[in-house]
Amino acid sequence: MTKIFFTKEELRFREEVREFARREIAPYADDVEKGMYPGPLLKKIAEAGYMRQLHPIEYGGTNKGLVYEMIVAEEIAAVSAPTDMSRTASSTLCAIPISRFGTDEQKRKYLTPIIRGEMIGAIGITEPDVGSDTAGMKTRAIREGDEYVINGEKRFITNGADANIITLFAISNPEVPAKRGASAFIFPTDTEGFKVEKVYNLLGMHGMRIAHLKFENCRIPAENLLGKEGMGFNILMDELDTERISIAAEMIGIARAAFEIAVKYSTERVQFNRPINWFEGISFKIADMATLLDAAELLTLRAARMVNRGESASKESAMAKVFAVDHAFEICNQALQVLGGIGYTTEYPVERYLRDVRIGMIGGGTSEIMRFLIQREVYREFEQKVGKEKQAIPVEVSSTSGRENS
Repeated sequence: MTKIFFTKEELRFREEVREFARREIAPYADDVEKGMYPGPLLKKIAEAGYMRQLHPIEYGGTNKGLVYEMIVAEEIAAVSAPTDMSRTASSTLCAIPISRFGTDEQKRKYLTPIIRGEMIGAIGITEPDVGSDTAGMKTRAIREGDEYVINGEKRFITNGADANIITLFAISNPEVPAKRGASAFIFPTDTEGFKVEKVYNLLGMHGMRIAHLKFENCRIPAENLLGKEGMGFNILMDELDTERISIAAEMIGIARAAFEIAVKYSTERVQFNRPINWFEGISFKIADMATLLDAAELLTLRAARMVNRGESASKESAMAKVFAVDHAFEICNQALQVLGGIGYTTEYPVERYLRDVRIGMIGGGTSEIMRFLIQREVYREFEQKVGKEKQAIPVEVSSTSGRENS
């Protein structure tokens, strides 16, 4: 781990979270893998104070910021990735829009209970026909008097079947482009007309209940609007950088766990009368894995510190996510290769890590979308630089200028 880039306080916090995760979460990792929803574990995490990093002190948070959230995500994901994804869906994805755009009353009613683990949250963005193209959203929230009437569907919603509230994005004004017509709402799931249509079986991340939801003439109070009408797209974009950094940290945690198993196994497994780490075919894999882990963590830390300083980090959070996700998959794959045949069995959790990490290439924006965002920002910065250079070049005045027709 790249300790030099973390403060002493951050390193102490990491050790605290790591010990908590090993003591309180790891013993239940197999149960979660077998399909147990980690609700009781989320309560434990909240009671230990690990839902609080991103939120104001007056509502129960610590306001420590995204580096501390990154540490929590990495350490809990290293022992049970589905548990941490369920945690972040509640305390980050659902709660960040409320924390940043909610009224005082909304924060006290919804944010504080999430931080305490008394409520579980989810975020409602993806739809059956809408994935990366969020501007194509079809769910409608039409105002009628003091209420909004919501109709539509959301799909692949983490915690969707178990959440008490959903930070829901819907079109409130279909007469204008979606970027100006979308709004965000706090949606209580005990609202009449709300239905969990389906809970998906997943390749990995077992225990993380991802659901298909339906909203049929669901009426919620107008006071559940987050921010103002038409702010939905801005609220969504504000949340995404934080989400992507959290996902990157989770992927690093999974990959680190696989890497540590591979290192230990390579010193114990004997072939041709010597441990297999004596062979470059194995030791070079370990070298590459170690390098990629450090690079992923540094990219993620840079993005987290930028967000903490209030800087725009769209490019940097996309870089962190795509690098961490793609290389976490490679690290898990190589760890399995180091273990050989036993790695393909369930005797070791490496095969689980390989399955779990694959979701990172899709959730929170696909790897393809991340690359699109990165190149867009690179070319935008290039155009700005060229524009400034042109403005800085003095205009040469011809010797005949202004006199030719005099």
